[in-house]
Amino acid sequence: MPHEMTHGTPFPRHRFAVNLSMLFTGLPFLERPAAAAAAGFAAVEMWWPWPATPTPSDRELDALRRALDDAGTRLVGLNFYAGQLPGPDRGALSVPGAESARFRANLGVAAEFAASLGCTALNALYGNRVAGADPATQDALALENLARAAEAADRVGAQVLIEALNPVESPAYPVTGSAAAVALAERVNEATGLGNARFLMDLYHLATAGEDVPAAISAYGKACGHVQLADAPGRGAPGSGALDVPDLLARLDEAGYAGWVGLEYRAAPGGDAFGWLDEWR
Repeated sequence: MPHEMTHGTPFPRHRFAVNLSMLFTGLPFLERPAAAAAAGFAAVEMWWPWPATPTPSDRELDALRRALDDAGTRLVGLNFYAGQLPGPDRGALSVPGAESARFRANLGVAAEFAASLGCTALNALYGNRVAGADPATQDALALENLARAAEAADRVGAQVLIEALNPVESPAYPVTGSAAAVALAERVNEATGLGNARFLMDLYHLATAGEDVPAAISAYGKACGHVQLADAPGRGAPGSGALDVPDLLARLDEAGYAGWVGLEYRAAPGGDAFGWLDEWR
């Protein structure tokens, strides 16, 4: 049964960032910032909007920048190039050959685009294990590329985020728990000395992986760099699944997390994608 949210919302609407890659998907991408603004949101996040290329043209970059500026929406989270997402890929930085080269080619482009919009959070998805490839070789490549990403982010005053996905939907993705993601961020910080690698805590992925989400919040809430949210199971809007979302958000607040919460869920067809916020009030 869906969880009934009876608490008052601990986070006002202006603390949420709409993920434009998951919401308003019935609109062309350049129209989504205005739709988010019309729905009352001042902040947005997104996956890399050009999954076919790590280096879009200046015209494409300018058009998206203009759409965000015209809507008055602030970009607060951006993925580095991650392959075909949505699709079979889960990142590129640990994938030997052409994909990791595309990731490196994207670093400066993504960092500069983010900087031009005041965005200081850049998510670097690890990538899947590749059949026939040595996992140790992939991990060494990943650490090298994550260090490059941290350096690119540091040059524009940003942080690089490391996200744990869930093994149910991403069985070939090796970073599947909060402890693993935090440990990887620490290794990157040790390698670079920059201290700007942080954990991206996705509450949906942690819950779907069977992790104790309140315990993860207590352990890492203050130290994480960004939070994303969908209900579980189903990856729908808060209230559609079994998570006590108001309680989890209150726990984040108590743990000292004061950053954005990205709304990265699938809206129910034909419904009000943000009706749950009104219900909280």
